[in-house]
Amino acid sequence: MDPRIEKLAKVLVHYSIALKKGQLVKIVGETAGLPLIKAVFKEAVKVGAHPITQIRVSDNEETLMKLGSDAQLKYLPPMASMEIKKIDAYVGIWGSENTRNMSGVDPKRQALYRLSSKSIMQTFFKRFAAGELRWVGTQFPTLADAQEAEMSLSDYEDFVYGAGHITAKDPVAHWKKVAKEQARLIKILNRCGKIHVQAKDTDLRLDVKGRKWINCAGTENFPDGEVFTSPIENTAEGYIHYSFPAVYGGREVEDVRLEFKKGKVIAESAGKNQAYLTAMLNMDKGARFLGEFAIGTNYQIKRFSKNILFDEKIGGTCHLAVGQGIPEAGGKNQSALHWDMVCDLKKNSQITADGKVIYKNGKFTI
Repeated sequence: MDPRIEKLAKVLVHYSIALKKGQLVKIVGETAGLPLIKAVFKEAVKVGAHPITQIRVSDNEETLMKLGSDAQLKYLPPMASMEIKKIDAYVGIWGSENTRNMSGVDPKRQALYRLSSKSIMQTFFKRFAAGELRWVGTQFPTLADAQEAEMSLSDYEDFVYGAGHITAKDPVAHWKKVAKEQARLIKILNRCGKIHVQAKDTDLRLDVKGRKWINCAGTENFPDGEVFTSPIENTAEGYIHYSFPAVYGGREVEDVRLEFKKGKVIAESAGKNQAYLTAMLNMDKGARFLGEFAIGTNYQIKRFSKNILFDEKIGGTCHLAVGQGIPEAGGKNQSALHWDMVCDLKKNSQITADGKVIYKNGKFTI
């Protein structure tokens, strides 16, 4: 086994979710991620925890969405509702044999299927905000994901483990340093109210007064590197152009432009897969409102890889998610959708807070 896999498993178990003896932890991933799934399971056993695994078969999800009735798509197994109320920790391991296996599925049926897990998502976020559940999501480098990122597998492995500083002597020390610097920024951001984002084809205003900014330094996503909050739901005004493709549910949507009025997306366009974009935004009442506003701070990630785990963390970018708000940050919007889209702010751009420039051309100025 690549020694970096075992090292990553140790960081996830001991730092990210801080797993304790006797706790129930669920480990979820596709068969392509089995090496890391097994490494995390082994580390959890060594801690004295109770690990359970769920191996996802993406072909089965594709079959259900293509052949299942509406009732089957909307069905939520009762054990899923019980499980999310009982587990103490959750580890999501991403990595696929085929990143585009949902390309032939009707977008409206994908949206219907997503709705089935809406209550699970809301319980998940509620328990996390209350400190009852710890979770982390990470990437296992697979051939499919390497191809998506236009890299060889070995280069992609270096990219994935490098972004998390797994090759460093003490990765945790690095992330604790990141947490300390971001805590300084958050102390300032928590006093801010009106936010104004300006960039190429982007002029967007929103209000975050009274909302909490969250310090992301390897405890929920790994790798990490961002600060985020949930905007006040009815305050987004203006428009934003996402310079990077938006990837969600195995579909890539390019050249996305959203226009907001009173917090709601009132017009959307895309150069590719606009019908899919519209279907997702029509998923439920909350899907056209913002659930998150964030700024990426990981300058180790220097290229776009079509993987939101990395792309939303790119230093010099911001991302906004339509859909489910984050209760931890004070977000109240509810939706089965949570779709992060990334905007490049490295050139001719700025963010102001209450009229003062706090971010310019990819860097904080505070």
